[in-house]
Amino acid sequence: MYKIKEVAQKLDISEHTLRFWAKCGFFPFVQRDKNNIRQFSEDDLGWVKIVKCLRDAGTDTKSIKKYIDLCLLGDSTIEERYKIIYKTREKALQRQQEINKQIDLLNYKVEFYQNLIKTQKKDPWNPMNAGLSNIKCSK
Repeated sequence: MYKIKEVAQKLDISEHTLRFWAKCGFFPFVQRDKNNIRQFSEDDLGWVKIVKCLRDAGTDTKSIKKYIDLCLLGDSTIEERYKIIYKTREKALQRQQEINKQIDLLNYKVEFYQNLIKTQKKDPWNPMNAGLSNIKCSK
């Protein structure tokens, strides 16, 4: 059994976030000890991992709660759960494409600056090197 602090460290989630998720009902089987401290089992860690995955992928709290509730209802809800996971994956793939574009631009700029450093040339895109430093913004 793990205390909330141990789960937080183990799965790289803040204790505050775990408590919030627990209050949202995301961990339906977490027990409390005699001092009312949450005790997470290995099975509970599985719930935490899927919730973290869904949140990291941009799934809203309401949809995560629906997913959890559907899981609790059993296999008759597999198709509905599939739709939530599929939609989440599509959003994540879209974000991945956006990130890939950003990485491509950053890779270009890394090469650009490496070349400037190697050749000791001035940056032609820096307005300070283009004689534009005296331009004032009009109101």
